[in-house]
Amino acid sequence: MAAERGYPVIPLTRAKLPALRSPHRGHPEVPPCHGGCGRLGHGVHDAGTDPFTIRRMFAAAPWATGYGIACGLPPHHLIGLDLDTKNGADGLTALLFLAEAHDFPVPPTIMVRTPSGGRHVWFTGPPSPPVPNSVGRLAPGIDVRGAGGYLVGPGSLTTHGRYVLAPNAPARPAPAPSALLTLLTDPLLAPLTPTRRASPQHTGAGYEPPPGVPPQPAAALVRFVRSSPVGQRNARLFWAACRAYEDGLGPELAARLTEAACHTGLPEHEARATIASASRRHHEQPC
Repeated sequence: MAAERGYPVIPLTRAKLPALRSPHRGHPEVPPCHGGCGRLGHGVHDAGTDPFTIRRMFAAAPWATGYGIACGLPPHHLIGLDLDTKNGADGLTALLFLAEAHDFPVPPTIMVRTPSGGRHVWFTGPPSPPVPNSVGRLAPGIDVRGAGGYLVGPGSLTTHGRYVLAPNAPARPAPAPSALLTLLTDPLLAPLTPTRRASPQHTGAGYEPPPGVPPQPAAALVRFVRSSPVGQRNARLFWAACRAYEDGLGPELAARLTEAACHTGLPEHEARATIASASRRHHEQPC
């Protein structure tokens, strides 16, 4: 059980929401109560590892079909990266690009497969500074679960299916690479994200990066393609070409991206076709 391994949990509904309603519903307290009243129903603030508390929560919510794991709490100070695959986003490719651009490894760690085909990647972090929650700030397709957030635990059953632990997962999550921690915690540091927009279902409008966020460096995109392993060559090239066209660098970088793809063993005609596809996709709708 997750709680036995030190992960604070709460019961969740099929909609992935906390299963217990707030005891202050209709009568909100000012400042908001985070559980000091002693009653249940404070969402992630109720999360714990104590067996009695857990039994009490689940007994009060027999309709719960899953559980959430609170992030940012001791002893693990869990950080979750929710890698999405919806609305044209590719969270896994975006994470690999960030790792390439900022020169940090993505270590073997716990991964949970989501019903939609995405993945939750677990890391541990230091007690401080706290990692904030965010949607699409790091890159389109990457949502961050930090202090005050939670991840749906493996084995949970939701409306869209069950969350499943990826095979061959290590017993414990790996520590987050220091360069990744810096991206997650420094609000003034510009992550290498597309400047056009974030995930539309969360923003509802065109995404504008914070002042000073530069376009993705051409050299980082070229390196990302040049380091593609077999099986990811076309996918990485298409993703990088989309990012280049979003930054207005598509025509300028086409030859360099083609050369980088050929370096990996991709035939030149196939590389050119992939870049042309990214160009058409960009003009029809943003990648």
